[in-house]
Amino acid sequence: MPGAVDAERALEQAEAAHDVEAVITHLSAAVRGFTAAQQPRRAAMACVRLGEVLANALGNQIAADAWFARATRLVAAEPACIEQGWVAIAPMGCDVPDPAVLLDRAELALDRARRFGDLNLETKALADAGLAHVQAGRVPEGMALLDEAMALACGPADDAGTSAKSACSFFTACYFAADVERFSHWADLLRRHGLVGNEPPGPAFLSSHCDSVQATLLMELGRWTDAEALLERAIADFEAVMGPSWHPAIALADLRTRQGRLADAEVLLLGKEQSVQALLPAARLHVARGDHTLAVATAHRGLRAMGRDQLRAVELLITLVDAHLGEGATDDATAAFADLRERTHGLEVPTLCARAAAAHARLLLATGDPDGAVATLESATDRVHADQLPWLRATLLVALAGAQDEAGHPHAARLTASTARASLAPLDVVLAPDDEALLRRLTGELAIPTLARTAILQPDGRWWSATDGGTTARLRDSKGLRYLALLIEVAGSERHVLDLVDRTEGVGGPGVVDRRALGDAGEVLDGVARTAYRHRIEALRADADDALDEGRLDAAEALQAELDLLVLQLAQAFGLGGRSRVAASAAERARLNVTRALRAALTRLIEALPEAGATLDRRVRTGTYCAYEPMEGEVRWIVQSGVNGIGSR
Repeated sequence: MPGAVDAERALEQAEAAHDVEAVITHLSAAVRGFTAAQQPRRAAMACVRLGEVLANALGNQIAADAWFARATRLVAAEPACIEQGWVAIAPMGCDVPDPAVLLDRAELALDRARRFGDLNLETKALADAGLAHVQAGRVPEGMALLDEAMALACGPADDAGTSAKSACSFFTACYFAADVERFSHWADLLRRHGLVGNEPPGPAFLSSHCDSVQATLLMELGRWTDAEALLERAIADFEAVMGPSWHPAIALADLRTRQGRLADAEVLLLGKEQSVQALLPAARLHVARGDHTLAVATAHRGLRAMGRDQLRAVELLITLVDAHLGEGATDDATAAFADLRERTHGLEVPTLCARAAAAHARLLLATGDPDGAVATLESATDRVHADQLPWLRATLLVALAGAQDEAGHPHAARLTASTARASLAPLDVVLAPDDEALLRRLTGELAIPTLARTAILQPDGRWWSATDGGTTARLRDSKGLRYLALLIEVAGSERHVLDLVDRTEGVGGPGVVDRRALGDAGEVLDGVARTAYRHRIEALRADADDALDEGRLDAAEALQAELDLLVLQLAQAFGLGGRSRVAASAAERARLNVTRALRAALTRLIEALPEAGATLDRRVRTGTYCAYEPMEGEVRWIVQSGVNGIGSR
């Protein structure tokens, strides 16, 4: 059969090729050849391999899912065969959003594995079934299956690539269940068996995922610098052998959002919006940026895809509650919390239950029940142990202090704030400016201990007050003063100029923009234009999901092509995309404008308060990344809240 011969030759060429595009070309030829030769099982397996390359090497999950769907159709009418099992578990378990779907596929694969005696297929089927149970809230049952899968992976199973994919499901489950002990035990064994390392494809991919889970656990322990170093190393190691990284880049984006480095987080997430793992960090980024409409859309897209998932859906629902509260839509926030309460019923995962309680407290505060918020937070704090989850306990204490203060219990609020400050002292974290301001006000302490006098910058309507010692000067409001205030609030931390612009000017709603406005010279790119691009990308992601659900595979691939173009154009606003940054790029324009505004504001402060202003001028660093870096023994600047919030005018 000529078609079969050609297909076999194409498979051999794909095996020998080391270039991703060449592999895709040869596998596509193999699919055509086996289909023409009426060998649907062989054609289906070639489709599976093509989907794996697209998902793992290029990160194109939409195209990968289309090929997996084709593989499913090719073997659907065949008598029971081993290929049906391999097709069923073709996607990475962590890339299947709905645990019910993942479990159905895993059980079909497990049946075929045991019927035909394939231990490698059984390993992956057990791992995916275990992950599905964990995500659905059946944690003990799921972990038992995952332990069995890991025993096979470290024992009789002899396909390293399949074992690596199985371990990926295991690591995902450990992360969502916060099972540190189980993760540590199996990670050591997997390394000894060569399944975690820097060799492509399986070990490198699994190593990056393993490092991402470990870094996320370090974040929960309040060791953010260690987590950052681990993720940056994981990205460099992976990209040295495989190309653009996914798991560590997404985890680092989440850390960057927590650190307040929003532009950096956006750069890391660009092009990854279709990944299930990226949905939560993306939604959190939108909330942090103040684009609550986009956060709601992203959260809803994830919730729709995840079906009856409990663990991942809980985090998305918490973000959805916060997004609705940011919009002022308390009825929608209440409805989201009702879903959250249902999904956490009977769930025994301390991190998720504590975060759900904190979201409930924020909702109670927004609806005028501060005493209820206090009671909720007190109960949640009592259930979280400082030695196991120190960062989570510290954030709960900060929230409790704020609730007690709002409920009219100042003495309790001051005591709790002092406890929170003591809990934060040994942690290597960045506290949100609002939380830092709350603790400073309640405890009377400064964010950074000072050995010299303090100068104060305070907004007041269309004016600012600048005070040093007994001298106070009033300065008319300007963008430069707002930029300065934002830098002073997070002393020692870098801020991308686009972050400063967005925080000062605010973000606009979705709209239609000229795509050519991003990147090269032309229309001036502002926060509204970038926001419009973000909203259009999110809308296209939802349309692509609909097309895949309805089996319109060609339409899904066409939407992906448009998405790729938009992502590239948005990346160029940050000077990315594989091209040198042109003089009029968005980031470059912002750098020039922010630098000019900061220098003008500093000049005015030097004229008003010569010594304190000159010290600030020496300690403010400008460029694409700006920072206020105070030194001990010099005048230290702080910002005090005024009548109107910074960046809100």
